[in-house]
Amino acid sequence: MEPNKNSISNNFKTDLSASLVVFLVAVPLCLGIALASGAPLFAGVISGIIGGVVVGLISGSAVGVSGPAAGLAVIVLAAIQDLESYPVFLAAVVVSGIIQILLGIARAGIIGYYFPSSVIKGMLSAIGIIIFLKQIPHAFGYDADPEGDLEFFQPDGENTFSELVKMLDFIQEGAVIIFIISMSILILWEMQFMKKIKIFQVIQGPLVVVTVGILINLLFKGTDLYIDETHMVSLPIAGTFSEFIDQFTFFDPNSMLNKEVLILGATIAIVGSLETLLCVEATDKLDPLKRITPTNRELIAQGTGNIFSGMIGGLPITQVIVRSSANIQSGGRTKVSAVVHGLLLLVSAVFIPNILNLIPLSSLAAILILVGFKLAKPRLFLTMFSAGRSEFVPFIVTVLGIIFTDLLIGILLGLTVGIFNILYNNFSKPYVIEAIEENGNKKLKLELSENLTFLNKASIIETIAHLPDDSYITIDASRSHFIHPDIMEIIDDFKKNAEFRNIRLEIYGFDKEHDNPMKTLRRVTKQA
Repeated sequence: MEPNKNSISNNFKTDLSASLVVFLVAVPLCLGIALASGAPLFAGVISGIIGGVVVGLISGSAVGVSGPAAGLAVIVLAAIQDLESYPVFLAAVVVSGIIQILLGIARAGIIGYYFPSSVIKGMLSAIGIIIFLKQIPHAFGYDADPEGDLEFFQPDGENTFSELVKMLDFIQEGAVIIFIISMSILILWEMQFMKKIKIFQVIQGPLVVVTVGILINLLFKGTDLYIDETHMVSLPIAGTFSEFIDQFTFFDPNSMLNKEVLILGATIAIVGSLETLLCVEATDKLDPLKRITPTNRELIAQGTGNIFSGMIGGLPITQVIVRSSANIQSGGRTKVSAVVHGLLLLVSAVFIPNILNLIPLSSLAAILILVGFKLAKPRLFLTMFSAGRSEFVPFIVTVLGIIFTDLLIGILLGLTVGIFNILYNNFSKPYVIEAIEENGNKKLKLELSENLTFLNKASIIETIAHLPDDSYITIDASRSHFIHPDIMEIIDDFKKNAEFRNIRLEIYGFDKEHDNPMKTLRRVTKQA
């Protein structure tokens, strides 16, 4: 028997090395999202730790990684300002967690399965492009826009593209040198001959990049090339353990039933759940082993994480595609990598914040640019284009929508186009109609498609209304697996109407029964 590729023991080494890469990616993102959200920087660290450890342990996702939600930064920023109390805001985060658990129990996770593949692929490509574009200024030493910001309109007053022009006035030579060396190392690590050498299979390129970036910048000290702390990771530093504990902020339980808190909690729960379900779908597509994440369990895991995060001062949590894709690209195969990355965040925040604060953001930019490129490979655009208009249009609308607005608006735009495409196809292709001759009789044959829903009503009614009087009509439903009651009602009405129009009507295939596939699966499973 072949070894189980999903087992923790068979993937432990690769998961550990992947967790280190995810950790390096997560540190600046946690801090950047906290900054963009108007929350204490340590709040981002808290949510990163809980997203890794708590959500990682409960989640059924093998390769998904959770953390502070970039897509909720605008909502969080406005909420903190409106409520004028961080502990009251934290109560809303706890409420959102409770709602998410209830959604999971109510099996609302199935919503995630209704997003078309073209839209999910568009989301992955768009996020890859955004990561790539957003990291270019950091590569050149211009860090006005916080890490983790995926919005088109930025907190610094620029947008994704105008920032690329603005950075030209603030280029730091030292940052550019470190970025070029870092990118060269990562490209070298991607070479096939490097992957065959055992030591380089264990030592991840991003770890080498970060180490080399720190050493080069230390060599630059005392020169014009030196990068100061404003262009490095800025993890909060606590001198003693008691000072570390003082960085936690606890929620206000007395405000949980306030109307404003309940509305905000519901908003965070709905938006966060949608982000998570979209990310789950995308992560499952990236997973080399093509496993399927139980979405209801994922909502319960995210809800539990948000309860813990809100109670001790963290930001709202979702599954995050940037970390998840970095995990998969680095060889992560089980949830060990997600959990260990959370533990590394905790250990580093307690014991080595000074060392992490030596990491240049231009080094991390190289790592994230590679992640972005792998998400948005040009080959994918060619593949989607060759798949035809019905696949390419929702895909490209999603890509452009996310790049020029934000994640959820872009997804909704792509989904809307996809739905209109379905409506059009249902209107135009619910059946095949042909003129045939049988036993010397000329007749029209309507062969119904495999599935007919209420969306096909308009087309069926229109066709029946234009069938010629005094004719011979056959309606064949032998290929149909599902026919909506509304369609059956139209056919029944046509039977009566045909008599008055002198139409000779022959109908067959409507009387067959089909077993429910889920019932069959349960029966077979039970017998086994």
